[in-house]
Amino acid sequence: MIEKLMFNIIAIALFTITFFKLVKKNDVSYIYLLVVQFIGIAINFIELFLTFPFHWSIRTIMYLLAILLPSFLYIIAKIQKADLAELLKVMAAHIYQKKGNTNKAKQILNDFLAKNKNSYKAHKLLAEIYEKEENYEAAISEYMLVTTINSKDYVSNCKLALLFNKNKQPNQAISILQEMLKQKPEYEKASNLLGDIFFEQERYKDAILVYHTSLRYHPGSYELYYSLAMAYTMVNDFQMAKEFYQKAAQINTMIYNAKLNLGQIAFMSGDLEEAERYFLEACKQEDLEAGSYYYLSKIALLKGEEDKAINYMNVAVQIDIGAYKQIQIDPVFIPIRNKITLPKEEIVQNKKKQLTKKEKIVNKHLVKTSILAEGLNRGGQNTKNKSKINQKETQERQKE
Repeated sequence: MIEKLMFNIIAIALFTITFFKLVKKNDVSYIYLLVVQFIGIAINFIELFLTFPFHWSIRTIMYLLAILLPSFLYIIAKIQKADLAELLKVMAAHIYQKKGNTNKAKQILNDFLAKNKNSYKAHKLLAEIYEKEENYEAAISEYMLVTTINSKDYVSNCKLALLFNKNKQPNQAISILQEMLKQKPEYEKASNLLGDIFFEQERYKDAILVYHTSLRYHPGSYELYYSLAMAYTMVNDFQMAKEFYQKAAQINTMIYNAKLNLGQIAFMSGDLEEAERYFLEACKQEDLEAGSYYYLSKIALLKGEEDKAINYMNVAVQIDIGAYKQIQIDPVFIPIRNKITLPKEEIVQNKKKQLTKKEKIVNKHLVKTSILAEGLNRGGQNTKNKSKINQKETQERQKE
């Protein structure tokens, strides 16, 4: 009897709470919950009029519908700091989204937002759906509402900045990130994004300043060291770039491109032994990229090791056909051009390692700088040779 009494008190109390929320909110979500609770309570009353108790499975369903389910939903709503109707709508939209029916998910959220304009969770889920659809204008609009409702949602602020940048509105993105970092200077994700936007705009000194500031809070972040190295590379401060590439490689030994760039910097400085060591380390990585083999081939040629150079270059062109095109314009490879095997295009596409946009920019800059440096060295050598010839001719005339 005590169990029955407790059940009736709790079940009716929960039913009454749901009923008053229905009256206050005027939302059909509460009707569904009321129906579920009513079924549970009805099972209990039916049992009271019978002379025998129900099977334990039916009694479990009764407790689940009348007490456990509504209690669980109210507790979750409290933890999530959301209204129950909001929670149910968002859950339903999530289910439709997972099933791939995004139109139905958007319809549920938009219908709910028509009556509840300040629903943080509904706006956020709708923003995420638009973002996945690459509907940046709509996603930006929703994320702006999310961040207006909750200005401390730094994740959404970062997404908003990212979308502004993707939508070719970098100034708005920069403004959001700078304001966020005033409030939360240790937020590494915002620092990385701001630095990357400056990098894209070729504002390398601004990017360096942002990365250095973030490094104070995250001294063990290889991403910051790596980003600093790439930014210093773009301003041709190769000494600082080398220092930060080395630190990034110490923290993350699998970071291929840092070793490739270290090799390129050593090559430009004329230290072929150090360059070869870095390129060989880069070749040990699981993901292959043609750059290291290209430079190893060039170093082998400079050392007079033609067979080794041919082997390295054949590997390079198997990974990336661009290496084959490059040797046609680089005079260093004249002795071996006709000895390189041109691969099939489909094989190349399957093997080539994917670099980020920023890595590609830095690699291209290093290649250009390297070619320029080689040209200057050759020009300087020619000038020295001409000077020696002129000097010899002058001496001969004086003797005459």
